[in-house]
Amino acid sequence: MPEATDQKALELPEFLTVRELADKMNASPIDVIKELMGNGIMASINQQIDYETAAIVASEMGFEPRAIVVEVEEEATRQEDVQRWRQLYAGEDPKNLVDRPPVVTFLGHVDHGKTSLLDAIRETNVQGGEAGGITQHIGAYQIELEGGKITFLDTPGHEAFTAMRARGAQGADIAVLVVAADDGVMPQTREAISHVKAANVPIIVALNKMDRKQANPEQAKQQLADLELVPDEWDGDTIVVPVSAKTGEGLDDLLQAILLVADDIEIKANPNGAIGGTVLDAEIDRARGVMTTLLVQNGTLRLGDTVLAGEAYGRIKAMFNEWGEEVQEAEPSKPVQVMGLNEAPHAGQLFEVVKSEKEARAIVEEIKVAQTQTSVESRPFTLEDLYARFQAGEAKELNLIIKADVQGSLEPIISSLEKLAIEENERELKVRILHSDIGNISDSDVMLASASGAIIVGFHVGIEPAARRRADSEVIEIRLYKIIYKLIEDVQQALEGLLEPVYEDKVIGVAEVRQVFHIPKLGPVAGSFIREGEARRDAQARVVRDRKIIHQGSVSSLKRFQEDVREVRTGFECGINVTGFDDFEVGDLIQFTVRERVS
Repeated sequence: MPEATDQKALELPEFLTVRELADKMNASPIDVIKELMGNGIMASINQQIDYETAAIVASEMGFEPRAIVVEVEEEATRQEDVQRWRQLYAGEDPKNLVDRPPVVTFLGHVDHGKTSLLDAIRETNVQGGEAGGITQHIGAYQIELEGGKITFLDTPGHEAFTAMRARGAQGADIAVLVVAADDGVMPQTREAISHVKAANVPIIVALNKMDRKQANPEQAKQQLADLELVPDEWDGDTIVVPVSAKTGEGLDDLLQAILLVADDIEIKANPNGAIGGTVLDAEIDRARGVMTTLLVQNGTLRLGDTVLAGEAYGRIKAMFNEWGEEVQEAEPSKPVQVMGLNEAPHAGQLFEVVKSEKEARAIVEEIKVAQTQTSVESRPFTLEDLYARFQAGEAKELNLIIKADVQGSLEPIISSLEKLAIEENERELKVRILHSDIGNISDSDVMLASASGAIIVGFHVGIEPAARRRADSEVIEIRLYKIIYKLIEDVQQALEGLLEPVYEDKVIGVAEVRQVFHIPKLGPVAGSFIREGEARRDAQARVVRDRKIIHQGSVSSLKRFQEDVREVRTGFECGINVTGFDDFEVGDLIQFTVRERVS
């Protein structure tokens, strides 16, 4: 027996791809994907999963998972969102790792000068022969300094930053928060801070528009300090650099600050290792076909490599840098635009290099087969199942986004929620507030919840239409309250495992009985016409006569033209038999219901 256990022992790193896990177990990637789906996790074959997720799958497939022990600082124990670029080289030998140029994104309020700063940095760092500026916009560019290189992402805002996280990627290593010195912290600034903090990405503050007479940097610094971004000159941890995109003041200091932070967080990659990174953008050019902008984050991408990004794949026929020049290869942190993929992948999609297009096609087919062979959907994170997930080791904290009508309501809600926590078996489950603000629940709030596995809680607020649509499509739980103590009570009960889900019967279809048939061995069958919705074989049925429910039971048979069917839609006729009922009359209505959980 001990010998068999040793044979089944499986050492797993902190992060690995689904394909790597399958290879370690000598199993089909399809079987691994099915196990993940069965546990409520939707993952593609080249997506990274953490040790805890891999261990659950390995256990269910007959292995004894063991963590590969790596010495790390105690502060880095929460790994759900710790810089995701580290996952790309998780299995690499530390001896092969070298410093990689930092990838930087600019975030902040819409008119505080993000684009102007990026343009100013670009113009002051172009080479002599390129004074005309970048000839081809690819959404990113790289500059060279005496202290090293820096790659800048020209992204539209924190929504794009969070969309990448929602797809499993994290393009930026460092976020520069642009705040106008004459305007201070604005609502979009607070949103951007919440999004960056949720991703655990280091923040540098660029205090822009210092050339203006109305500039009040001290007031802006105080507002930042109130949001837990205490300037380093106030003995805090946040570097705040006064700059002016108009005059060029402070630009060199900002670039040096970026290099300083990059050196502190030790951004690494293996240029000779497994090739992977993030899709920044994709478009279809009439003359050249699909043009995809890739950010290489590990390995070296070369002309002729076969790239796989989600279900898009292809051999690189040509590769261009940000100047529109053809290049033969791209090292870590280098953005390039490539030609040759069969379709446009989503921005934020992780990509990898495979041996051939044949292998890429096979992987894509495996993904499609796995998705069609199982009907299990991704299980949404709800307040009711929090405690069960905590016991299963799937949750360590409750991520919340709080929206309230006024500041006077928001502050006591936050202070009360932050005190809530439970401890069990030397593990703690506590509340982590990712973002809080006044106003209705917005599309940006839902995006942050989707990327961070959070629940949105609203007090005396509404939900914007775009936010409602996204929440429905991405299955994000939004809970609305009008009484503060009820809000606090529900969260406390969720932490303690006492919050029970509430279910209700939902009518999905109504049929009208137009004729009654008597069939041997089956009994009376209601020949019916579906007036609205649909009739389903797996639903419950209510027989309604004179507006009163006279019987409830399951659907024992559902037929069309003597054929058993699973469902019948509006406008079609069918035969219906209900368990325990044989007294149908013409004119009866049959309501089809399903039981659903309500928030």
